[in-house]
Amino acid sequence: MALPAPGRDPWSLLGLLLSQLFLAVPLPLTAGGGGQEPVPRITYRAGEGHRALSLFHQKGLQDFDTLLLSDDGGTLYVGAREAILALDIQDPGMPKLKNMIPWPASDRKKSECAFKKKSNETQCFNFIRVLVSFNATHLYTCGTFAFSPACTFIELRDSYLLPISEDKVVEGKGQSPFDPAHKHTAVLTDGMLYSGTMNNFLGSEPILIRTLGPQPVLKTDNFLRWLQRKDPSPQPRSGLALSAETRPESRGSRTPRSSVLGEGWAGSMAPPMGTAQPGQDRKEPPQDLSPTEEMTVSALAVRRQMGGTRSSAVCAFALKDIKRVFEGKYKELNKETSRWTTYGVPEISPRPGSCSVGPSSDKALTFMKDHFLMDEQVVGTPLLVKSGVEYTRLAVEKAQGADGHSHLVLYLGTATGALHKAVVSGDSGAHLVEEIQLFLDPEPVRNLLLAPEQGAVFAGFSGGIWRIPRANCSIYESCVDCVLARDPHCAWDPESRTCRLVPSPIPRSWRQDTEQGNPGWACATGPMGRSRQPQSRPQIIKEVQAAPNSILELPCPHLSALASYRWTHGAAEIPEASSAVYNGSLVLLLQGGVGGLYQCWATENGFSHPVVSYWVQSQDQPLALDPELAGIPRERVDAPLTRVGVGAAPAAQRSYWPHFLTVTVLLALVLSGALLLLLASPLGALRARGKVQGCGTLPPGEKAPLSREQHLQPPKECRTSASDVDADNHPPGTEVA
Repeated sequence: MALPAPGRDPWSLLGLLLSQLFLAVPLPLTAGGGGQEPVPRITYRAGEGHRALSLFHQKGLQDFDTLLLSDDGGTLYVGAREAILALDIQDPGMPKLKNMIPWPASDRKKSECAFKKKSNETQCFNFIRVLVSFNATHLYTCGTFAFSPACTFIELRDSYLLPISEDKVVEGKGQSPFDPAHKHTAVLTDGMLYSGTMNNFLGSEPILIRTLGPQPVLKTDNFLRWLQRKDPSPQPRSGLALSAETRPESRGSRTPRSSVLGEGWAGSMAPPMGTAQPGQDRKEPPQDLSPTEEMTVSALAVRRQMGGTRSSAVCAFALKDIKRVFEGKYKELNKETSRWTTYGVPEISPRPGSCSVGPSSDKALTFMKDHFLMDEQVVGTPLLVKSGVEYTRLAVEKAQGADGHSHLVLYLGTATGALHKAVVSGDSGAHLVEEIQLFLDPEPVRNLLLAPEQGAVFAGFSGGIWRIPRANCSIYESCVDCVLARDPHCAWDPESRTCRLVPSPIPRSWRQDTEQGNPGWACATGPMGRSRQPQSRPQIIKEVQAAPNSILELPCPHLSALASYRWTHGAAEIPEASSAVYNGSLVLLLQGGVGGLYQCWATENGFSHPVVSYWVQSQDQPLALDPELAGIPRERVDAPLTRVGVGAAPAAQRSYWPHFLTVTVLLALVLSGALLLLLASPLGALRARGKVQGCGTLPPGEKAPLSREQHLQPPKECRTSASDVDADNHPPGTEVA
């Protein structure tokens, strides 16, 4: 292992060191907590290689927007632009293409789309917007079809897609949007498809509709004012997650409950839904967030702020709270004052807004049209609040930790192409385990799909499908780092001394603390106990041997954005006269008395531990290793170093200040020369503007004007006024050829 060398030229290196000492202003990193927003502990950039990701893409295809997992979890169906794919995802790594079928919009529909002033390059295609499993042998899909929505069935044979017959394509109005930019949602249950989309070409008519199955088609009417929004919000393909976007002027999103009469939804009612902010009083304590025990719904909300920035929140709503609000009072709009008032419970049976079998009376339907809002608000529990981030997609799962407790794990895609993994643990709130920047160029995450059998999350975007393992345990090389990550999927195995994926069942010897993230007891040697503290001895010591008066750089890997870092020399702080910290690394001038143990310490969650340890010594004066460090493995580090002095003995007696003064004087001379050049340029321009025709004499060899009139004119006076020079620096009254 070799350490990076700062540079070959000693003077340029010293100049860089001093300039950083005087000009750089460090920005401290603080951990999220104490009411602060969570910060991703680790950030992976696209193309780094530290996070094992697999990308599937197909030449000629784009806009991989719709994802569907087969019942056995081994096949991923993908709806792309004008094509539907079946991918084999059983083996780890990149998904493999099983087969692909085209479904383009017809030439006639594309011509009509272009005639309606839509783009032939970006809009007049068939964008797949609905892809659901109808039964064991068929899929059901819908697309924009060049602004003429269409739907069809796709037959399956051993998870392979059979070609689409044109005679089986039907109109998809109400099931798929016209415009690919419009948001939408579709859920298939009991053989019936429930869709939310825009029902017209202009995108001004939102609709909820029920199709397929033996029941008659049902849809909402235009008088439902609570539905009059820009577009329905997207929903992830998860029974645990509901996505909703709130308007800035509204109290929150709304959950509808409809009554059925004849061939349509004649009435629909909804309660306002909001989230209790930190510090606000709640009528009830927060409920358990387990989606299977308390039947909660995780909702994603995005709110616009001043200046165009956005903030996002993930909230949990208990179904029993929603039920209680539906059983309460109603709101009524006073048309004279344009104010909402509270209306009591009417004497109508069955109660308006309740789930009942059979048709409702005309009286109940009329009441629902005038009282479509419930009076009480459904207050949710905030799981995660993040400003400056716009979350676009949400997938949720429940993971069991080594302590037997269940933790809610959120996977969130952002508008700039990042994936956040958040964990909700008890009363400690949510913490961000990691952030993965998926794309080099920012673009939204189009879709997220969790595949529990494969232990992966699939993210769709314009160029393909990313396969992301839901945990990256191997990057945590120590027990301390493994526990501080607080990832319920990872635990420390003391036998193999590695951080590993949590199996089922979980061995009792494996160590994890997702609730508190305290290595003080989880990584203690001997019998585990919360009163024991782990030893702060380094796991390995890197030995660095260099020539006297050499400058070397000791890197410190910053493993966590939540930690603060500092350097020590033995038991004391680093010597300021011969060292400096630059970008977290220690830049050291090796002189007499500066050798020994150098350690970079990280403090996170109140726990300090050495990240890296170096034993530095001069080649001509080897140092005996401290007896207290006996037994610790050592690694010899060969580093290309920079020699400052000539000769060991004379250079060792040199002072650091001559170098400082020399570089300071050189820096002052360079700045003075640059200042003179900046001042000389405007002065030269002013002198050039001051010269006008007729002033001075002609240069040698230049002939006088041939025109007699010009030759007989008396010379003008020398003028330097800026008003006597036009915009092109020509004197007034002169002709310019």
